[in-house]
Parts: sequence; C-alpha cells; structure tokens
Amino acid sequence: MTIQTIDVKYTAVATAENGRDGKVASDDGKLKVVVNPPKEMGGSGVGTNPEQLFAAGFSACFQGALGVVARKEKADISGSTVTAEVGIGSTEAGGFGLEVKLSARIPNVDAATAKDLLEKAHQVCPYSNATRGNIKVELSVV
Repeated sequence: MTIQTIDVKYTAVATAENGRDGKVASDDGKLKVVVNPPKEMGGSGVGTNPEQLFAAGFSACFQGALGVVARKEKADISGSTVTAEVGIGSTEAGGFGLEVKLSARIPNVDAATAKDLLEKAHQVCPYSNATRGNIKVELSVV
C-alpha cells in the first residue's frame, strides 16, 4: 500500500501525561482535559477518555466533509447533525481495537440523497481516509 503525501496546511500538537489516566493539553492551551478510563473499563470515569475525543473529532470532521460534498451537489444540509459512536474492545491478537458508527440526520433531503451524500463525504473526510481499511466504520442515515 502506498502512503499518500499531503501538502500540510496545519499541524495540531497535543501532549499526554500519564496516558489514559492523566491529562492531555494542546500546545496552544485551547484544549486541556483530564482523561480517565471509563467505568466500563475499570476506571473512575471522572474525566473524558480518548474514545470520546476521537468521536468528537471524527463527527466534527465528517460534518465538515458533508458540507463540502453538499455544496458541490447543491444539497441543503442545514440543520443536519453527525454523531460518532466509537467502540473500543479487545482484538483476537490480544491488543485493543476501535470501531466507529457514524449516524447523520439530514432533514432537508430524501433518504437516498442523504445516503449518497454520506458515501461521498466518507471519501472526502480525513478521518475516514485515515481509518479506511484499518477499522470497521459504519455509515447510517437517521
């Protein structure tokens, strides 16, 4: 598989301290969060966790990609939302893996158009491109 090269326009920088049971902060100070494992994984669940942060980033990025596609297709996606559900669990190889379900609500288009827009956004979104072929990503219209 060929690694794609890109013309980098922006680089986000964040540093973690104490891994999944510590804190994470961006270099510009705009993001500072306490991270703890969720109760379902034996943690305190007090802070956020990497899966919630990934879900937030993926849903925001995918919503942006949906906007790019909608403008090209001249589709009205006003009032739309994208929800990302990120699951974590053990893999057969003994490590951990992720899976994602992206659900979009696009009230101003019919179901077939919404599904087409989602498929096209999935080709545009950087998170989709980064995860394609690596983890299960399910798309659904709600």
